[in-house]
Amino acid sequence: MSEQNTITRRSLLGAAGAAGAAGLVAGGAGGATVAQTLHDDPTALASVGSATVPFHGDHQAGITTALQARGHLIAFDLAAGAGRKGAAALLRRWSAAAEAMTAGRVPSGDNQIALDAGPSSLTVTFGFGRTFFAKAGLDKQLPGSLAQLPDFSSDELVAAHSNGDLWVQIGSDDGLVAFHALRILQKEAGDAARLRWQMNGFNRTPGATAEPRTARNLMGQIDGTNNPKPSEPTFDRRIFVPASGSDGSPEWMAGGSYAVVRRIRMLLDTWDNLSLERQEKVIGRRKSDGAPLSAGSGGTETTPVDLDKRDADNLLAIASDAHVRVAKPESNGGAAILRRPWSYHDGFRDDGAPDAGLLFVCWQSDPLTGFVPVQRKLDSGDGLSRYLRHESSALFAVPGGAAKGEYVGQRLLET
Repeated sequence: MSEQNTITRRSLLGAAGAAGAAGLVAGGAGGATVAQTLHDDPTALASVGSATVPFHGDHQAGITTALQARGHLIAFDLAAGAGRKGAAALLRRWSAAAEAMTAGRVPSGDNQIALDAGPSSLTVTFGFGRTFFAKAGLDKQLPGSLAQLPDFSSDELVAAHSNGDLWVQIGSDDGLVAFHALRILQKEAGDAARLRWQMNGFNRTPGATAEPRTARNLMGQIDGTNNPKPSEPTFDRRIFVPASGSDGSPEWMAGGSYAVVRRIRMLLDTWDNLSLERQEKVIGRRKSDGAPLSAGSGGTETTPVDLDKRDADNLLAIASDAHVRVAKPESNGGAAILRRPWSYHDGFRDDGAPDAGLLFVCWQSDPLTGFVPVQRKLDSGDGLSRYLRHESSALFAVPGGAAKGEYVGQRLLET
């Protein structure tokens, strides 16, 4: 599509369609909107709708991007006979569609689902599963870090909802925009790939709190306090594959990362029947503000955890099997992962319990030194594990970002 013929979603707004799109968030906790009549001139989309995340860059979007309100995780299997050529054509189509949608433009074959919406921080992230490489005739390019994840004692995995040749993560701060991207990419798959599994997630909507806060999961716990920060000197080394290939990774993975995806059902009926005191001991933090129990009556979410602190009865302030103790990097040889999860709710089970929990997604430069040692420790000693069920699992190699004029995975598929 030529630049002069590019149509933006916003350019298709008429005065009537724009009337509801101009809500302006006030500085207070509640916020306010400005009323607009059908006779007023169209105004710009509200800040949430107009926000964009660049598709091109050294790294793919959706890794360090702030948590978005709605998400879809989708795995595909490459169709028989598609091979490397078919995979390259598919990634070219997917990248073109993603680049257009993340910029707020109408992609080829648009179904007009999100015609009157802005991009709403839309991101689309692509990855390759271990089984992809043999099917595409790229066995020699299989990264050593893309090894089969070990079995864990807490696993109750459903094979049909695990693994996959290709993986797509979609995130947006608007549910309709996210679904629109999902439909476009599913249609663009054509005959080259078939859907293996799909999971839908959500997080808190931006602006729902008076100030930015760490997310809470469906257990009501603040989740993600100890995530590595981009400002830390070791962040890039822990999360992204180095460009030099000095770690033995193939050159096409430079600037990429590895995503571990786990669907973790929470036993919420059992959890909700625990007392607040018991819940806090299982986690090792206060539920209200996330402060570690080692801080006593004071502290905040960011107060350092003192694993040696004892209470008035000379008992450990943070129990030996508390989640924060077992998950702390110091307890795992320094292993660190960047957690970027989604909550999910898929209705109710036959016993009436909610089928809900966490779509756990974590990022690291090497899952063998990141996720695997952390999960092994959690599997063997985390008191929280008795309230969780791990029902699906997958690992994907996510290449670096595409430069302008490139498609994601081009350095792999055209080597």
